Amino acid sequence: MAEMIRAAHPGEVAILDGIADLAPGIDLILCDVWGVLHDGIHAHRGAGEALTRFRALPGARPRRVVLVSNAPRPGSAVQAQLDGFGVPRTAYDAIVTSGDLTRRLMAERASAPMHHLGPDRDLPLFDDLDLARGGPDTAAHVVVTGLLDDETETAADYRGLLEPWAARGVTLICANPDLVVERGERLIPCAGAVAALYEEMGGTVVYAGKPHAPVYEAALATAEALGDGAPLPRDRVLAVGDAIRTDIAGARAFGIASLLVARGIHAEELGVASGAPIGDIAHWLEAQAVHPDGVIDLLRW
Repeated sequence: MAEMIRAAHPGEVAILDGIADLAPGIDLILCDVWGVLHDGIHAHRGAGEALTRFRALPGARPRRVVLVSNAPRPGSAVQAQLDGFGVPRTAYDAIVTSGDLTRRLMAERASAPMHHLGPDRDLPLFDDLDLARGGPDTAAHVVVTGLLDDETETAADYRGLLEPWAARGVTLICANPDLVVERGERLIPCAGAVAALYEEMGGTVVYAGKPHAPVYEAALATAEALGDGAPLPRDRVLAVGDAIRTDIAGARAFGIASLLVARGIHAEELGVASGAPIGDIAHWLEAQAVHPDGVIDLLRW
């Protein structure tokens, strides 16, 4: 897949108008949610249509779409949110979230006192789990799902809370490795920003979600289980996302091709926030630690 994109755009950054030409060579799309299917307020209608059309393509095996989200909530909660935005269920087969992986991590540590740092909207993450709970002064593990007030706070506001945890050797379980996420035209800090600060302070962090391999392994296993269980060749898998640090880096490390959606969290940096077309992004890409195989302004057919 990566070679196909590069062959179509030799010696230059592959800027795509849509995925129709690539789709016949893809069996599975691992698609980000926030920034690709919606912006936190409105659905991107063209993205849902593109994935729906992809799933309808004929082929030797059914085309699958697994949504891979760093949302600190179970996949069922993300599905309910997508329904509210009007994202059609015909656009995907399954959802795998960092919240799902966080639940596994918590279950493995269920006997040690655990504390939650994050807003009440993330409490479904703990549903039906038999966990030992502790306060901030007694917990052995802290599950961070986000900032208490992400409209006004930054990670720096939590330094005073984090310092004694780092001193005590408390493990932070980060349920959302994203640093920021789109909310309309604003960028809102996420749990990943708190976790990054904790690491800078010498604290130990266990991450669920992208760019780490377990979430990709879970997504691939989910897609294979939807069929006959046969392994899916990674050269026929495409990851789509709007974040270099998570979506693109994670795909690169996992050995699959990636497509960067420009009109997401990097829109300002790429000069497309005001609706301008993608221009010369080579200089921006040179400054990145990893590169996508292709770039598209919004996911479309």
